[in-house]
Amino acid sequence: MPGGSEQPVPAPSPGRVFMTGASSGIGAALAHQYAARGAVVGLVGRRQDALQAVADALPGQGHQMYVLDIRDRAALQAAAQDFLAGGPVDRVIACAGISVGTLTDAPEDFAVFQAIFDTNVLAMVATFEPFIAAMRARRSGVLVGIGSVAGVRGLPGAGAYSASKAAVRAYCESLRVELHGSGVQVVTLAPGFIATPMTAHNPYRMPFLMPVDRFADQAVRAIEAGDRYRVIPWPMAWVGRLLRLVPDALYDAVAARRKRKPRIGEHP
Repeated sequence: MPGGSEQPVPAPSPGRVFMTGASSGIGAALAHQYAARGAVVGLVGRRQDALQAVADALPGQGHQMYVLDIRDRAALQAAAQDFLAGGPVDRVIACAGISVGTLTDAPEDFAVFQAIFDTNVLAMVATFEPFIAAMRARRSGVLVGIGSVAGVRGLPGAGAYSASKAAVRAYCESLRVELHGSGVQVVTLAPGFIATPMTAHNPYRMPFLMPVDRFADQAVRAIEAGDRYRVIPWPMAWVGRLLRLVPDALYDAVAARRKRKPRIGEHP
């Protein structure tokens, strides 16, 4: 209109988003961010009441809930196929994860190691698997893996968690290379310390602790910008780079004095 101000062009809707770990924390915050941008979200979580509360709070319509344990590959893939039946899926976010202290010399912790790897790594593979063929055929889509700064170097008492998140980074990088040129993007997000139920009981100082809603906003911006790997918040990216440069002997001496993450049944 002559003499008038131009109206901003709204950003395109991210379409349909399938997301694990959606019942709390980072997953719930990402679900809200995408729904607020017009997406239809498929919510996967283990706790029906918590997942229902997230679904009820989402703006928009057409969101779907899938109550399951993501370690159950058959149930997870059935949920993926059900969501795919509703139309093309544009984003798949493997957000589910568990974090608890572990000690290798405690025989009872072997099962905890296994649960952490099954949840944080193998369930991510099972989450992405059903969507890749359709994304390749459309030459469009984004797969998002949630890693962690904890995967940069091993932390005392967190052998399972640190190793699982290091595996997430390497796995997503391998997948990104495998899908290069296919039109399918792979994004790895590495949160620092984010204020969620997972970090609420950590008995140590958490530098640059970020509110979960602020993290989710920055995470969605990184995903939609097509970032390959992004650490959030940004100061933790520098911390991670510096940690990789610290000689092993110095790192061992300093890290050994750090409080370790409590094991199951332990109090901080």
